Parts: sequence; C-alpha cells; structure tokens
Amino acid sequence: MSDSLAFELMGTAVLAMPALLLAVLGISLLVDRPWSERAIARWTEASVVTALTAAVGVLVLMLVTGDRELSLDLGSLIAIPEEHFHFRLKFVFDRLSVPFLILSLVLIGLVGAFANRYLHREPGYARFFLCYAVFLMGMVVASLAGTIEALFLGWELVGLSSALLVAFFHERSAPVMNAQRVWSVYRTSDAAFLLAAVALHHASGGGDFEAMTGTGPWPEARASLTSGQAFGVGLLLLLAAAGKSGLVPFSGWVPRAMEGPTPSSAVFYGALSVHLGAFLLLRVSPILERSAVLCGIVVVLGLATAVVAAIVGRVQSDVKGVLAFASLTQVGIIVAEIGLGLRYIPLIHMIGHACLRTLQLLRAPSLLRDYHQIENAMGRRLERHNAWFEGVLSAPMALRLYRFGLDRGRFDAALDRFVVTPFIRAFRWCDGMERRWTDFLAGTGSRESDRVPASAPNVEEL
Repeated sequence: MSDSLAFELMGTAVLAMPALLLAVLGISLLVDRPWSERAIARWTEASVVTALTAAVGVLVLMLVTGDRELSLDLGSLIAIPEEHFHFRLKFVFDRLSVPFLILSLVLIGLVGAFANRYLHREPGYARFFLCYAVFLMGMVVASLAGTIEALFLGWELVGLSSALLVAFFHERSAPVMNAQRVWSVYRTSDAAFLLAAVALHHASGGGDFEAMTGTGPWPEARASLTSGQAFGVGLLLLLAAAGKSGLVPFSGWVPRAMEGPTPSSAVFYGALSVHLGAFLLLRVSPILERSAVLCGIVVVLGLATAVVAAIVGRVQSDVKGVLAFASLTQVGIIVAEIGLGLRYIPLIHMIGHACLRTLQLLRAPSLLRDYHQIENAMGRRLERHNAWFEGVLSAPMALRLYRFGLDRGRFDAALDRFVVTPFIRAFRWCDGMERRWTDFLAGTGSRESDRVPASAPNVEEL
C-alpha cells in the first residue's frame, strides 16, 4: 500500500467515525427509538478509539516519511465562480493540527468513559451523548480545518453543543439562563469570526489558509497580507478568540457554563473548548506576525485575563468556579505566549494544561466528599494557609481586590449596561417603528401593544 493511499484511508477514518457516531445517535433519537446505555457506550468507544488509532497512524506516517504537512481535499460544497467564492472541505494534518487532534480524541474518550458511569440511569443519558457526538465532530473538524469556512463549521458545532450541555438540566431556570448567556457571547464571537472570514476573502481571494498565511508548513509560513490588512483582520480574529476562550471582558460566561454536568464541564471549560480561541490564534499566527501592534494587543489581553482570573479565582466559594478561573489564568498566559511570537511552547502548554484541568474537574466531586470525610474524622475544619503576598498587601488594597474579585471584575455588568441594553433598545425601537409603518400602510392605526417601550427591560429578566 502506498503512503498516499494509507494517508487517505486514515484521514478519512478520522473524519468518518465521529460523523457516523453523530448520525447513529441522531437518527435513533429522531425516530424516538433511543438505544440502551450499553449500546451507546459501545458505539462511542468504538468511534473514538478508531479515530484515535487513525490519527496516531497519520502521525507515525508523517514521522516516517518526513512530511511536515499532509492535506485531504474532499472537494467543494459550494462554488460561485462569478464571485470568486468556494466552500471547500479541505483538512490539513500538520505539526499543529495532529497534536491538538490527538489531545482532543484522548480527552473526549476519557470523558466519555467517565460519563458512561457518572450519568448512569440519568433520564438525559442519550441526549448527553448526542451533544457529546456533536462536540466530537466539531473538535475534529476545527482541529483539521484547512480553510476558514471549515474551521467556522467546527467552531459552530462546538458552540452549539456547549450551549446545549450548559442547559442540560433544563427543568431548572438557572442552567437555561446561563446557557442563553453563553450562547449570546458565542454569537458575538461568531459575528467577529464571519467578518474576519469575509475580509480575508477580499484580501487574499480565497478562504484557504495557504492563501492567507502563505505557502509553507506551520509555523514557518509567512502571510501575504499587508500590515494594515493583518491588523484589521487580526483584531476581528482576536475578538472571536476572546469570546470563545473567555478572555477579558468575556470572562464571566465561563463560571456560568459550569451549570452543566461535570463531564461536559471538564471537556469544555477545562480542556478543549476554552482553548479553541488560543488554537485559532496559533493557526493564524503568520497573520499576527505581520503587525507588531496587534501582537502587543494580544500580549496585553492575555496578561490582563491571567491577572484578573487569578484575583477572581481566589474568592470563589465553589470548586467549579475556582477551577474555571484557574483555567482562564492559564489560557491568558497561553495567549500572551502566542503574542510574544512563541509557537511550540504555547502548544505544549495547552496540551499539559488541558490534561491537568480535565483530571481536576473529573476528580472534583469525589474530592469534596473525601475532604468532608477527613474533616468529620478530625472533628474540625482544615486550616487554610494564606499565600505569601496576602501579608504584603495593605488592608485597604486587600479589601479592594476582594470586592473586585467578588464582583468578577464587574465585566458582566459593564457588558449589560454598555452593550446589551443599547442593543435591545435599538432593536425594540426598530421593531416598534416597523409595526407603526405597516399599520400606517394597512390603514389600521397604531395599536397600544405595538408602542415603543420607554426603556429597555432589565437584562436579568430576559
């Protein structure tokens, strides 16, 4: 068997197995014939193990042959020659995508095995694994995407499954409200991503990463964009990454997302989804290198996120909140490393942090139980040891930092006041004017219920 044929078979298997799992679970729920827990677990295990074996096979093939980049082009789904637009399903196996793909499959497989027991006899067992399959498909597509459209497809699948799993316990209002908050932040991130994709199409003439970042394997590629183009496009991509990875000022949605089951919290907000923004910045790193100002902004944003998350995480009263902000601290440092021009160090940092945080979140429920058992056996509470810098800070400064951390930096309140409320008011005004205009044309007059409200409602009531 030739090397090219072996690569095509293994690359196709990596993409086909998650798609097959998603189709099987989706059809079973669509026809209202959900499978048993054992059948779902076996299908999930077979799909993940097969995809992981194929991914490792691709890695071995690349090491043996010395190829630094292999591509799998499945053709164009949409082609508009007049507009010079085409949507190609092209997937790239290189030094960035293959390690991140293997990391994703290992951690997703681990969380799937954990969830099989953790959610045993849970009424939403089949629904959880359907969202799990959507997330698996999204991570595989996003990791291997060779075009910005394919990356956006995987990006959307990850966001959809994330919001659905935050609202997994939908019989309570808090998970649903927090899922809406997460989805709103994701929409802002997706809008920036789409604008960046359109700008890149106009600047480079296509959506392929080769056209954007220049020829050559990652990370030696050099972007063909000008400094001004790279700055504009890079800002949009940075905004997209900030929303997906919970960077300042979007950090508030990460602890809210912990309303979902522990397995989804581990794989989403401790391991993979929260690192997807950093992965995007690594993928488009040749564009960032074209603008020194943009790299400076990336460093400042990453360091600001790390500092704010470290302060806020010290005053959280629940273990999931502490781990959420601990994750954001490391993600902020990873983003700062990318802005400094490092490539392999943030990738290694990302892999190590994802593995550590996944194990911490999966261990958290049993750890709390062990902690309480130790306290009951001792007959007293365990003492807390203060950090060295707490003795250095003055009492007023410590109080200010405590209030800052307790309010989580007041970023959510600022977004509600300066972004959400004006947005709602503007669109309610447009809706009211449209109703008045249509009533005027119809000759029915303005109805009392169609009048424009004097003020927007409280954001928390939406």
